[in-house]
Formats: sequence, C-alpha cells, structure tokens
Amino acid sequence: MAGERQARLADRIKVLVAERLEKGLRDPRLGFVTITDVRVTGDLQHASVFYTVLGTPEERADTGAALKSATGLLRAEVGKQLNIRLTPTLEFIADAIPENAGNIADLLREAAERDAAVAGIAAGAAYAGEADPYVKPREDDDED
Repeated sequence: MAGERQARLADRIKVLVAERLEKGLRDPRLGFVTITDVRVTGDLQHASVFYTVLGTPEERADTGAALKSATGLLRAEVGKQLNIRLTPTLEFIADAIPENAGNIADLLREAAERDAAVAGIAAGAAYAGEADPYVKPREDDDED
C-alpha cells in the first residue's frame, strides 16, 4: 500500500517539475532538460529527481547549478499542486543514462566486430581430422 502511494507521488512530482521547467525558469544557465525519474522515500519526505541534459559537459554543469538554485521555487510549485501535509524536499541528480548508453553502444560495436572476425576465420577453416568424426555402424554386405 505504501509503495503505491510512493509511486503515485513520484509520478505526480515528475509531471509537475517537468511542466514547470517547460514553462521556463528565467535562468539563462538552464539547458534542454529531461526529467527521467523521481524516487520518493518511504516516509514521503524526500524526492530525488533524476534529469538529463542535452549538450556539452559545460551546459550540463550550468544546468545542474540552475536546478540547484531553483530548488526552492520548484518545491513551492510542487507543494501548491500536491494535496499532502508536508511537501517533500527535492534533490536534483544528473542521470548517467546517456553515458551508460554510449558505453553499451561501444561494447556492442566491439562485440560485432569480433563476431565478424571469428566468422571470417570460421569460413576458411577445415576439419582437423575426418569430416564426420562419429563412428557409424557397419553395413553388412549382402553378397556374403
């Protein structure tokens, strides 16, 4: 039961923060932000908001600073929209999904190259012994 309430609150906070960021914060440091996930603690007092930023590492750092400075404004906005007794604190955490996806793509590309090399070696390979190493039963000659 408590898990359902956490999930509903997390989804609602995600929507509210995303809508507020879509309207704009009047901060020139804020880049193109996507809210990827929100996790709320069991006591509903703290919410971790995960985000990604499209751009260079400098733009990511600037956006992180802009979100940190706008935490109070965003918390107030969330508090107005939610009908709960205590508004959870917000913590913005840069999500590592793009970096992880890039690493996984590199590993998959490397695996495909190695598979192609092994397939090339296997195409020109010959058997070390007979082509069919399994013993077959003798066939009786009918002439005897």
